[in-house]
Amino acid sequence: MKHLDARQAQYQKMTATPILRLVLTLAAPTVVSMLVTAVYNMADTFFVSQLGTSASGAVGVVFSLMAVIQAIGFTLGMGAGSLVSRCLGSRQDAAASRYAAAAFYTAIGFGLALTVLGRLFMDPLMALLGATPTILPFARDYAFYILLAAPVMTASFVMNNLLRAEGKAAFSMVGLTTGGVLNMLLDPLFIFGFKLGIAGAALATCLSQCVSFGILLSFFLRGRAQTSLHPRHARGAAACLGPIIKTGFPSLSRQGLASMASVLLNKSAAVYGDAAVAAMAIVGRIFMLVFSVMLGIGQGFQPVCGYNYGAKRYGRVRQAFFFTLLLGEAAMGVLALGGFLAAPHIVGLFRDDPAVVTTGAFALRCQCAALLTMPASTCANMLFQSIGQSGKATILSCLRQGIYFIPLIGLLPAVLGIAGVQTAQAIADLLTFLTSLPFILFFFKTLPAGPAGEGDPPKE
Repeated sequence: MKHLDARQAQYQKMTATPILRLVLTLAAPTVVSMLVTAVYNMADTFFVSQLGTSASGAVGVVFSLMAVIQAIGFTLGMGAGSLVSRCLGSRQDAAASRYAAAAFYTAIGFGLALTVLGRLFMDPLMALLGATPTILPFARDYAFYILLAAPVMTASFVMNNLLRAEGKAAFSMVGLTTGGVLNMLLDPLFIFGFKLGIAGAALATCLSQCVSFGILLSFFLRGRAQTSLHPRHARGAAACLGPIIKTGFPSLSRQGLASMASVLLNKSAAVYGDAAVAAMAIVGRIFMLVFSVMLGIGQGFQPVCGYNYGAKRYGRVRQAFFFTLLLGEAAMGVLALGGFLAAPHIVGLFRDDPAVVTTGAFALRCQCAALLTMPASTCANMLFQSIGQSGKATILSCLRQGIYFIPLIGLLPAVLGIAGVQTAQAIADLLTFLTSLPFILFFFKTLPAGPAGEGDPPKE
């Protein structure tokens, strides 16, 4: 009875709490989680950069491998998460647990496969990801432990998204922030204290990911989540995988293309030397920190959208979208201004190399100039994925680092030289924004109106 009361209370929270308060409540821990994740990624870059320019470049190369791991985890996690939100919103709790368990065990299986294949083909893989001969030894050492952690990383991405989908973003925050803080503490200890070099940074990431995995799993094992990961729920996993992958396909497209884009960026930058590769790797990590704020805000919106769309409370979906959009624009405006003005100083914190600073500062300023275009395209993508319109979500997810960025990174350097490498992402962001607008306008024009007063605070 107590468990049923908790489910009912969560349902009421997600479908009746005033939208502004609900989105902020869910977005705040998610933003913290994303920021901590981005900060510990930056910590890796910062500490490894002290080892030299080629070591800095290795972080950018292995980042492409981590994007593949994220692609697996986000595809299964966000696919299952969207289905779980809508199932809980329509009160189909058993179906929600089946989707959750299927995604969790499939993620572990894919992660193990990646570990084995990556270890067998390490050098060709690093070369494929853009490692130069001088970067390869560092990339090999860094990738070794990242590959060992692949199963727990993919499964952790799934559990994070499941908890957020249930409206339990605070639980997700605990798991992510604990692992992130541990990573930042272990980095200097392993790299410099134990003199493990770049392998120490990767080992710190591996251990911290295992700790995060254990914390997240404990919420499910102790019954603190609404869904269950008990193996009995995975018996029909094959039947669940189709809808999960279909719904999560936008994430696969986005993350897969991000990995491909990172490889092409590394290869394009490598023409101009290790300093260019290192500069773009540093800018990538800095911009990940900025983007994590928008991503956290958007992920606070997703469970609100999924729950209320499942409950047919369309007025709340509309209200949540536009509030999230305005909140994102305000946050990105502040970060864009700060990043643009302080670009050389920010890049210089990571690597005191004039060539790295000059190349990186211009690239960072270009991306900051386009930052205000990001909230609309991010919110649109999350909207369509949350309500199960995976076709539109997939199209939108392919724009930024696929349909637009990949041709641009191939064409612009041939015309503009290194300036083409530095400006390609900013131009792709602008084109993505312009393409997303018609999708948003048409959706809200055709969305049914909600009941009068829907989304307003309940009367006392």
